[in-house]
Amino acid sequence: MIQIGGTVIELGDPAVKLALVAGAVTILVLILLVMAVRRAGATTRSIGPMVQSLQSMQARVETLADGQSALSGGLTQVSEASAASQANMLKLMEARLAEVSKGMTDNLANSATKTARSLGELQERLQTIDKAQANIEKLSGDVLSLQDILSNKQTRGAFGEIQLFDILGKALPSDSYTTQATLSNGRRADCLIHLPNPPGPIVIDAKFPLEAYEALRKAGSDGQVNEAAKMLRVSVRKHIKDISERYILEGETADGALMFLPSEAVYAELHGNFPELVREGFAARVWIVSPTTCMATLNTMRAILKDARMREQAGAIRKALKQLHRDVEIIGERAAKLETHFNQARADIEGLGVASERAGKRAARLDNFDFEELAPEEAPVVRLTGGSGG
Repeated sequence: MIQIGGTVIELGDPAVKLALVAGAVTILVLILLVMAVRRAGATTRSIGPMVQSLQSMQARVETLADGQSALSGGLTQVSEASAASQANMLKLMEARLAEVSKGMTDNLANSATKTARSLGELQERLQTIDKAQANIEKLSGDVLSLQDILSNKQTRGAFGEIQLFDILGKALPSDSYTTQATLSNGRRADCLIHLPNPPGPIVIDAKFPLEAYEALRKAGSDGQVNEAAKMLRVSVRKHIKDISERYILEGETADGALMFLPSEAVYAELHGNFPELVREGFAARVWIVSPTTCMATLNTMRAILKDARMREQAGAIRKALKQLHRDVEIIGERAAKLETHFNQARADIEGLGVASERAGKRAARLDNFDFEELAPEEAPVVRLTGGSGG
């Protein structure tokens, strides 16, 4: 392949080969002419055929030149077609690139929108997590505060009293119990419920054997379990004894008292694994209650208080019933009078109806009466005759 300027010539093309052959022949003719000139002494006979050969060769060269011109025109057309094809290809590529660019722009815009939305949602979730973290930190602080409260005996006792007072406020009227009531022996009870006799006022005292329970819960060996169980038995028995001796007074309180445990877990532990302590409490007339069982017991007491108050108000109730009976009698009397009035009014209305009907009939007769029948006859003509004068 040979490139001349913007034209590319393929050596394998037949037209190109023909042109090359023509060029070679031309060169050969020139060589022969040079040789002919050198042979200046040749005869005229030999020059004639040579001239004819040269003319023939010249005609062939002209034919080759025409073929070369046609080949050059074909190569030009091929070049122009190739340029047009390249231009079309460039246009198609530019259009495709524009479509791809537009698609990428749209995708990037959608991706940016989705990314912004996702970031907004992520920010909201992070804010929610921050709030939850703040609540957890606050709850952790509250738990630590509760642990601090429960680690001290005095504050732990106050915690049990507060829980007891909250249950009392929900279950009983405020005038049916007294908190921090002082008894005749000088002992102060957490709560004294004013039940009627029998059974009489009953004391509820809050106790919280937390150290022994925590030691039992954290025990890792049999020896530690036995030691913690012993400590729990000693603590609960002391509480039962103190309540029995301090808050059960003959003639002043009921013959029993309640020991309030502000923990369902401790209550379940006693009834599940230390039933002998519960039986000892029954024997000492001290009944152990948890927040749940205390609420049930107080509801029963509320029913007792309601019944007692109704009995106290029995006289007033009978008096109110008597007054109610008299009021009913008065209502019956007034209803009878009202019925009489209604009957009289009904009779009056019926009389009015009869009179109205009678008046209507008379009015109808008057309306249909023919007044022409009652017109007077024509009066006679009276003619007067005068006497002759004398």
